[in-house]
Amino acid sequence: MSEDQRLQKLGLPPIDQIGFVVRDMDAWVERFDPVFGPFSFMDGSVKGAQFRGKSEDVQLRLGFGRSGDVEIELIEWQGGVSPHSEFIQSGREGMHHLRFRVEDTDGWIEQLAPLGYTPYWYKRWSADTIFAYLEHPDFPLYLELLQMPQEGAGAAQ
Repeated sequence: MSEDQRLQKLGLPPIDQIGFVVRDMDAWVERFDPVFGPFSFMDGSVKGAQFRGKSEDVQLRLGFGRSGDVEIELIEWQGGVSPHSEFIQSGREGMHHLRFRVEDTDGWIEQLAPLGYTPYWYKRWSADTIFAYLEHPDFPLYLELLQMPQEGAGAAQ
């Protein structure tokens, strides 16, 4: 059974966001706006997230467009330590992660562990708002799990 089939069998909800890490937000918005615009923007900085076992801060600029029900997120790293800084500093740019909105981030981390997915960026904002990025050695994109009440959508990434 392929990795995709095993993920589908677990019952993850549909992908609700595709994230791109970019060096120049304005250049990417100019390219993407005709297809996914109009874009909205926000400061996506995060303080005190667990990144590879250490508490780290990061400064991010976020841009949001849409394709139907799927949010297109552009992330420009501006400083600090996060998956985005690691991605850019390794010489990469472009598609970075797929996001799934879930009701129990910690429960999904446990379900994905036997398939080889490990969390490497994690933040609990409150009892009902948590995000985690997971990686797998054989899967080229990261998975983001977001637990957030629907009225909070767009407030955290």
